[in-house]
Amino acid sequence: MSKIKFGTDGWRAIIAKDFTVDNVARISYATGLWVKENFSNPSIVIGHDCRFAGELFVETSVKVFVSLGVEVCMAKGFITTPMISLGAKKLNASIGVVMTASHNPPSYNGYKLKGHYGGPLTTDKINEVERLIPNENPVDLDSISIDKSINSGLVKWVDLEQMYIDEVESSFDLKAIKNSGLHFAYDAMYGAGQKVMKRILGNMTFLHCEYNPSFYGQAPEPIAKNLTEFSDLIIKDGTIAAGLATDGDADRIGLYNSKGEFVDSHHIILLLFLYLHKYKNMTGKVVVAASTTPRVVRLAKQWGFDHDTVEIGFKHIAKQMITEDVLIGGEESGGIAIKGHIPERDGIWMGLVIFEYMAKSGKSLEDLISEVYDLVGEFKYWRDDLHLDEDLKTTIVAKCKSGEFSKFGNYVVDHVDTTDGYKFIISDDEWLMIRPSGTEPVLRCYAESKTLDGAKQLLAACKAEIGVG
Repeated sequence: MSKIKFGTDGWRAIIAKDFTVDNVARISYATGLWVKENFSNPSIVIGHDCRFAGELFVETSVKVFVSLGVEVCMAKGFITTPMISLGAKKLNASIGVVMTASHNPPSYNGYKLKGHYGGPLTTDKINEVERLIPNENPVDLDSISIDKSINSGLVKWVDLEQMYIDEVESSFDLKAIKNSGLHFAYDAMYGAGQKVMKRILGNMTFLHCEYNPSFYGQAPEPIAKNLTEFSDLIIKDGTIAAGLATDGDADRIGLYNSKGEFVDSHHIILLLFLYLHKYKNMTGKVVVAASTTPRVVRLAKQWGFDHDTVEIGFKHIAKQMITEDVLIGGEESGGIAIKGHIPERDGIWMGLVIFEYMAKSGKSLEDLISEVYDLVGEFKYWRDDLHLDEDLKTTIVAKCKSGEFSKFGNYVVDHVDTTDGYKFIISDDEWLMIRPSGTEPVLRCYAESKTLDGAKQLLAACKAEIGVG
């Protein structure tokens, strides 16, 4: 059997190659043992997103948990990752398990663990689970009946979608959004948000809100290059004030303005920060991942907020959210959480905050972004994901580590931030970053400048210098 190692956000592997029934059973066995060791009345809430064989893998896990005598709450149908996290907290479960590979290509599936507090399980706890994973699946799965376990009360069904909707209705002014006269759009990318958004705001324009485990061959990551059809729809329609997109398990956000222009996560974090503090008078610490624009920290300093920059991976942000008074936590990849909700990134929730912001302020998304620019200056951002062979990727990272890159073309490096990866600071307005992905076999290159052309030119200089341009 292969060694199973959790990455930045859970364990992910190609379905039928490494993501198999036996390997899922192995992780589930370790998870079941862990909750029994750490909780006096262990229980697990579990569900799956829209990916291929999600139901099969959930049933596999449930059988393993049952074999260990652990109580299980099993979601009906596909659900979003934030629903599992919310369910773990609301149901007082020991842990939450969700079968999802999030934004990864359709050939992948994954296994995420959520803490009883409603957010990613912390690294130290994940390491404890990893150490319990057996070399082989020790459970005779065919001998266990889920129906019998339901009849005995050890397993029960739970409606996590309705639980999530109840939370939304008690937290947002949906009436103001619906009566604002604003026309919104939503692209589920064939992901798990497709049903719940129709129930929350049924009068939106919907795209890719049908069940398709192959995602039509497109990795369901809500970034500009994957959302051209959504952008075209917004441009062609002409009446859409803003467009929301979410990834495969709906924990990441993508956003578009009325012109069909992509609004990246850096801008979204700043928009949320502005709304929560300036309009709602909320306070708290600001926590961002290392790949996020420095302008967030700059604004936090300007307003006198405590702040911290952490390694990439939302679990590092969540760790602070469960122990400190955090107003907002965000990362470049579209994972954002705010005070008043669970310590979990949630694309739908963040989208609703933006919609409410627009409805309450009476301002367009473009006007709200202009307010952000008045505070931090105008900026643009771009990212390239380089699919390289392992030797070349390792060589480039080694050169970064040894300090070989002091300039990229005409861009001279002022200093390097090594919180996570290598963030080369050129000036107050320009930076680029090189970092191997923790969930995919790619090398990520990020850049920020005053203009989009400037960011792309910086990336071009980076790729030329590292030998992949």
